[in-house]
Amino acid sequence: MSKPDVELLFEDREALAAALARSVARDLRNGIEERGSASLVVSGGSTPRPFFEHLSRHELDWASVLVTLADERWVPADHEDSNERLVREHLLVEQAAAARLIGLVNDAPTPEEGRDACERALAEIGRPFDVVVLGMGGDGHTASLFPDAPELSAGLDRDATGNCIAVRPPSALHSRMSLTLAALLDSRRLVIHITGEDKRLVYRETRDGDRPESELPIRAVLRTGHTEAWWAP
Repeated sequence: MSKPDVELLFEDREALAAALARSVARDLRNGIEERGSASLVVSGGSTPRPFFEHLSRHELDWASVLVTLADERWVPADHEDSNERLVREHLLVEQAAAARLIGLVNDAPTPEEGRDACERALAEIGRPFDVVVLGMGGDGHTASLFPDAPELSAGLDRDATGNCIAVRPPSALHSRMSLTLAALLDSRRLVIHITGEDKRLVYRETRDGDRPESELPIRAVLRTGHTEAWWAP
């Protein structure tokens, strides 16, 4: 059985976003006070937008915060499908405009060719990450660790030394760069942020069922006992 350390349920998405933002802002403040800086890993998609907007309004020393992504489509940063664009438009505004974003895309033509540069960029962020906020797809993927990705096994390797991996899931429109499971787990706090009844069903199946990680990659995160699940309808 795969279970997180904490499960929090909210009446609606706005309440979840506001509460999660308060909680993450507290952790970032603590990180800055204790170590002089803090780091945050976030995911793309529509689910985190309200969370980003709430968090961006919290007052803290954002200039001491490094932000990066759990995964990214290999598209220009101004592309409509870019997670970096989403973060810049919805999180790195208001109070949070002073934070520094380390993106996962560079000038290389493919993610395979750009991986070394991505590794060097990620090396600027001290470990462990202070907070990692992951989403989950309806197929059980998290970050860009898709069940149909040929690179899934390497991405889920808990002993992997690299931070990121190039992935080409047949079910996804774009090739991608994803943090590895090993990198995601190298964090002080790991949150799974999900909304909707459909994803709650997938989450419950992952938590209570026995399907392998190769079919539901989010299971690899839950089974570590190092997670919190935050959900709203």
